[in-house]
Amino acid sequence: MIGRGGQYDLTLSQQLLFLKASPATSGVGQVRANKLTWQEPIQPTALARSYLATITFQPGQTPGVQIDDPDLELLAAGRPLPHVYRDPLRLCLYLPGAREWDARKRIDQTIIPWTYLWLYYFEDWLWSDDWKGEGQHPGEEPEPVGNRAMRRAVARC
Repeated sequence: MIGRGGQYDLTLSQQLLFLKASPATSGVGQVRANKLTWQEPIQPTALARSYLATITFQPGQTPGVQIDDPDLELLAAGRPLPHVYRDPLRLCLYLPGAREWDARKRIDQTIIPWTYLWLYYFEDWLWSDDWKGEGQHPGEEPEPVGNRAMRRAVARC
């Protein structure tokens, strides 16, 4: 599919090949039934705990990132998790509608590093109770946004 600027969207197979070839990733994955699934072990710093993330991606959608282990809600000890989507619980890594990610971009160069960064800020939040990763939280007053799609996206993250 041709994306903006005449560039082509990457196929699921291309995304999988980039993930497998990247020196920055050490996970495993597959493409089945028009869906890419990638499991990546992530340790955001040398002193942080290890996490197991699952990235899923289907054409026409944005990648979803879930943390399979450990349970983020158990770690939060009753506090509401910052920067997540619900049903199912997924990380909010970027502002949808702001064109920070699209299907022409490589998951190994965007979603994976952003997951490391999210988990880095999550580890800090666990002990400080202060989210330093910036972004919009639900209920916060967003920056003035010019289009309706962007306002909806801001409200969801």
